[in-house]
Amino acid sequence: MNLAQHLETSAFLFPDRTAVSDQDVEITYAQLEERANRVATGLIGMGIEPGDYIGLYAPNSADWIAFYFGVLKAGAIAVTLSWALTQRELALLLSHCRPRVIFTHQSKLQSVQSIRDSAGIEKIICADADLDMSGLMAAGSACFRSLDRDRFDTAAILYTGGTTGMPKGVMLPHQGMAFSSWAVSFCERSTEKDRALCFLPFNHVFGQIHIMNATIMAGGCLELMPSFDLDRVLELMEAGRISKFFAVPTVYVRLLGVGDLEKRLGVLRYSFSAATSMPMNVVKQWKERTGITIAESLGMTEAMPLSYNHYHRHRVGSVGQIVPQVEVQIRDLSGNKLPDEEKGEICVRGPNVMKGYLNNPEATAAAFWDGGWLRTEDIGLFDEERYLYIVDRLKDLIITGGENVYPREVEELLYTRPEVEECAVIGLSDDKWGERVTAVIKVRSGHSLAPEVMTAFLKPSLAPFKVPKEYIIVDELPRSATGKILKRELRTQFPK
Repeated sequence: MNLAQHLETSAFLFPDRTAVSDQDVEITYAQLEERANRVATGLIGMGIEPGDYIGLYAPNSADWIAFYFGVLKAGAIAVTLSWALTQRELALLLSHCRPRVIFTHQSKLQSVQSIRDSAGIEKIICADADLDMSGLMAAGSACFRSLDRDRFDTAAILYTGGTTGMPKGVMLPHQGMAFSSWAVSFCERSTEKDRALCFLPFNHVFGQIHIMNATIMAGGCLELMPSFDLDRVLELMEAGRISKFFAVPTVYVRLLGVGDLEKRLGVLRYSFSAATSMPMNVVKQWKERTGITIAESLGMTEAMPLSYNHYHRHRVGSVGQIVPQVEVQIRDLSGNKLPDEEKGEICVRGPNVMKGYLNNPEATAAAFWDGGWLRTEDIGLFDEERYLYIVDRLKDLIITGGENVYPREVEELLYTRPEVEECAVIGLSDDKWGERVTAVIKVRSGHSLAPEVMTAFLKPSLAPFKVPKEYIIVDELPRSATGKILKRELRTQFPK
């Protein structure tokens, strides 16, 4: 098996359909397949063998997609690296995975060249480097069938975002990535007629599997944007070029600020949010304004997806029911299985689970309970109809005066206030309480925030120990490249 067979199938079934629209340049499936074939045979001609690591360190583009599938077709392993990495961060990761070849962009060429020897890089694919993309493809052949790989062989390595420490290289097998792509496509009822907008980075599991691979599998079109641009998004929607919209909560908040949003949706039929929990108040506002539900699921780099909030019978506040062929249990911190309606750590087993962390057996062992159950570090519970709810992240749990506080519960209430555009509740070190509950808030334009008013609002709904003891107002909340609020960074900014 080979994950790249998804592209081959779509090119066979829909050769003349647009696969990628990149800056208004449209590429058909037949053209994308030919480009990937030329990359694959070009790499093989260069001496690349099955199992070799090949790096991708470049922004989203049609060339990125063609190179990625070319790597897979050649039986090599795609190591996808964040475009936002600094030279120091890049050197750390390249020394860890040591790719033989790396595909990059001219703006990052100097950084890559400065560390190529120490990282063991043999060839750099980039303009003004060893070989550019056109030169690589010219050396290859237009016809090629993907090399057969064992279903458990690694297809790609995605580095975790590092929001809780040193990034780890997650090894994802062909079977797991193929299953994940199918599960997303199935749960979203995707077809070849869909056009999916993608402005989220392909190095991340959301962009790479959920949007790119699932769309390619369904034979749909990927509408690429280098980054989120509100005016351009609205322009594409109005033109009827977007049927599926993928974003993070902060983007939906911005769109809800558009006065005539309802009139500018075009053929949009589906919207999805990931990276961080979506406030229920935003979901309700979006449904009222657009008639479309914001779907959510539970997924992570190590296993994606676990659950899906259905296209039909969506339940606000839930991340849905477990996807077919996947098992989920709620366990206590000793690994004991808990009843469905009790809070505990969400653990998963199934074809979507990673092989482990590259060159890190200790972290791999710590990530699993016996029997192959992956620990997600998410706290959750099932309701009576087996809809899954995330209570919070295990590492975001606040312990104040011996009491447990789940930040999401407090955040959901804060988001119902008109003054609050965005917020994050964290625990800061406190001599008396151990940790004090602190709300970090970005105030909505045209409003002001009075801490005593917020406290009076929260007290009737929360136990006293859950009510923030401090409110910090900020202009912006720190975020990862995918839009996730970095609570660890907030705790560093406001240590006491």
